[in-house]
Amino acid sequence: MIEPRSLAGGEPLAIRPETAQDEAAIDRVNELAFARPNEANLVAGLRNSAHFIKELSLVACLGEEVVGHILFTHVTIGRDENARRAISLAPMAVAPEHQRRGIGSALVHEGLDEARRLGHSVVIVLGHVDFYPRFGFVPASRAGIKAPFRVPDEAFMVCALQAGALEGVGGEVAYPPEFSKV
Repeated sequence: MIEPRSLAGGEPLAIRPETAQDEAAIDRVNELAFARPNEANLVAGLRNSAHFIKELSLVACLGEEVVGHILFTHVTIGRDENARRAISLAPMAVAPEHQRRGIGSALVHEGLDEARRLGHSVVIVLGHVDFYPRFGFVPASRAGIKAPFRVPDEAFMVCALQAGALEGVGGEVAYPPEFSKV
C-alpha cells in the first residue's frame, strides 16, 4: 500500500496497486469518466500484454470503493539502434462524482513517484494542457519527440523523471498496438 493521503475535506484516500478483484471497478471508473467503453477496453487489453507494468496500474480508493485509476505502460521512442524505452501515462480516470477533489492529481503524483522509484526515467502523455504541466510535463516536441498520430503539439507531452533523462532522446513514439483501438 502506498502512503495514505487526505483529500481537501480530510477524507482519507488510499492509492495502491490494482488487484484482480479491482478489474470490474476499474472498467466502471474508465467507462464513466470517458462516457464510453474504449478506455476500459484499452486497460483490459494492456493488462494482458507484455507492455503492462503491474506496479504502475494504481487505484484510488475512498474506503473500499475504487474511485480512480491510472495506468503506465511501456513504449518506445525512436527506431532501430537509437530507440529508447519510456513509459506512457494512459489512461487516467476518476469517477465523475469524485472529480475536482484532487484524486486525479494524487494519482499522477503517486504514479510518477512510483515510476521514479522503479527506475523509469521518461513519461509520455497525451492530455489536458491545463492539467499535466503542473507535474513537470512539457510539450514533447521540445525534446524532439513526436506523436505517431495527429494531435495538438501542446497536448502531447513528456516528463523527465531523472536529471538528463531526455538527452539523446528523440523520434516518434511507438505505442503498444492496443492503443490503435481507442
